[in-house]
Amino acid sequence: MAMMGPAAESPDAYIAALSGWQRERCEMMRAAILAAAGFEETIKWTNLVFMANGPCILIRAEEHRVLLGFWRGKRLRAVDPRIKASGKYELGNLIMSEAIGVTAEEVSRLAAEAFRLNIELGNPAART
Repeated sequence: MAMMGPAAESPDAYIAALSGWQRERCEMMRAAILAAAGFEETIKWTNLVFMANGPCILIRAEEHRVLLGFWRGKRLRAVDPRIKASGKYELGNLIMSEAIGVTAEEVSRLAAEAFRLNIELGNPAART
């Protein structure tokens, strides 16, 4: 596994391809996201992606880190200031290592707000 997540046909296969702390972290985050709101999950761009009126959240396991990405991440910095802006749109990521983590409660809070923003503001991938 280099800079991209494992090649997987399904979300379950994505998680099954991981091991160690990355698998534990990704399992926890996936469960917290799915419990937070009515997301549809899929594999896109070799990432585990959670959809709600367009792409909303992604999980990507890399060789030495795990990313929790948000299409409206810049707007979520008030919820968690550790989110780093990424790209020219509203993207933002929480970058984790084995020593730097996040709790299920934090993930749930971020996921619920990300879901609300996508429902309220529309599909973030639809550029006008």
